[in-house]
Amino acid sequence: MAKEIIGFVKLQVKGAAANPAPPIGPALGSKGLNIMEFCKQFNARTQDKAGQVVPVVITVFSDKTFEFVLKTPPAAVLILEAAKVKSGSATPNRIKVGNLTWEQVQKIAEVKMPDLNCFTIESAMKMVAGSARSMGVTVSGKAPWEN
Repeated sequence: MAKEIIGFVKLQVKGAAANPAPPIGPALGSKGLNIMEFCKQFNARTQDKAGQVVPVVITVFSDKTFEFVLKTPPAAVLILEAAKVKSGSATPNRIKVGNLTWEQVQKIAEVKMPDLNCFTIESAMKMVAGSARSMGVTVSGKAPWEN
């Protein structure tokens, strides 16, 4: 018989760096989960993504067990990495903080593709370019589909 789901917990944790301190401890402790067991499993599965922010969705079952799904890093984090800037612009319509090429946008879109709500790489690139624009990062050059 299938287990009964009692809730979901969404967190963003640095890869291979989960520990029982906040925000993980209080979020899982309130659901009655074994915090150390989650930390061990998460750190083992994210060894290759050390230091990178990894969103995780934890499904909590009625018998206090859990399972979790790792997502791709947020587009904003990938854009900041590619543009080599520390943070986005406070006023993105006036002050630009960085620049990306369409090749960089395509690489980010390919990484994000499993978690985006789109079917083609072009639409994923448009989503990433829109996120970059809203952060004050310009995308230089001509879009590949405009040629």
